[in-house]
Amino acid sequence: MTGLLLVLAGVAAGLSGSIAGLASLFSYPALLAVGLPATTANVTNTVALAFSTVGQVAGSRPELSGQWPVLRRLAPLTLLGGATGAGLLLVTPSEAFERIVPFLVGGAALVLLFQPRIRAVAARRGSPDAGPAVLGGIFAVAVYGGYFGAAAGVLMLALVLIGLPVGLARGNALKAVLLGLANAVAAVGFAVLGTVEWWAVPPLAIGVAIGGWCGPWVVRRLPAGPLRVGIALAGLGLAVWLAVQAY
Repeated sequence: MTGLLLVLAGVAAGLSGSIAGLASLFSYPALLAVGLPATTANVTNTVALAFSTVGQVAGSRPELSGQWPVLRRLAPLTLLGGATGAGLLLVTPSEAFERIVPFLVGGAALVLLFQPRIRAVAARRGSPDAGPAVLGGIFAVAVYGGYFGAAAGVLMLALVLIGLPVGLARGNALKAVLLGLANAVAAVGFAVLGTVEWWAVPPLAIGVAIGGWCGPWVVRRLPAGPLRVGIALAGLGLAVWLAVQAY
C-alpha cells in the first residue's frame, strides 16, 4: 500500500509540476504521510523529482537550439545556488525546517496564484537585461530550488523572461535546464551527505514520470486557469495544515 500511495502521489506531482510547477504539493506530504521526518522527506523528494528533469529537457530540445552559450554562462550560477541551498538544508535542524515549510508552501502557492501577473510584468519589459539584479535573482531561486523548490519554476521563468531576449517557449526550456541543474546538484549532495530513504525513490519517481508524461495531454483538454487556481488553493490549504502540525 505504501508503494502504491507513493506512485499515485508521484503521478499527481508530475501532473501538478507540468501544469503549474508545484510538484512538491503532492509528493512532499505523501512522504510525510508514510512516516518520514520533515527534512528526510524533503531530501528524498528532491532526489525523486530530479529524475523528472531528464524528460522535460529531452522534450525541449527544439527550443534549446542555439541557447547553449546562455546556458554555459548561467549554469555555474545555478549549480552554485543549488549546492548552497542543499547545504543550508543539511545544516537546518529537522524541527526548524518543519516550522519553515508551511511558509515556503504558502509562498509558493501565492506565487502560483499570481503567476499570470508575474508573467505579464516580465513580458512588459521592453529591453531584456541580464544585469546584476537578474543574475542575483537567478542565484537566489537556485538556492531556493536546492533547499525546497516548490514553485521555483514560476520565479525562474519570470527572471529568464525579464533578463533574456526569449519568448515563453524558449524561456520555459531554459528554466527547465537551469532548475534541473540546481536540483541535480542538490540531489547528488543529498545522496552523499543526507539521509535519503531510497526505498521511497523508485515508486515516487515512476509516478512523477507518468504524471509528467500525461501533463501536456491534460493541459490540452482542460482549462489551464482553473487548474492553476485549484492547485494554488490546495497549496494554501496544505500550508495551513502543515502550520497546524508544526506549531
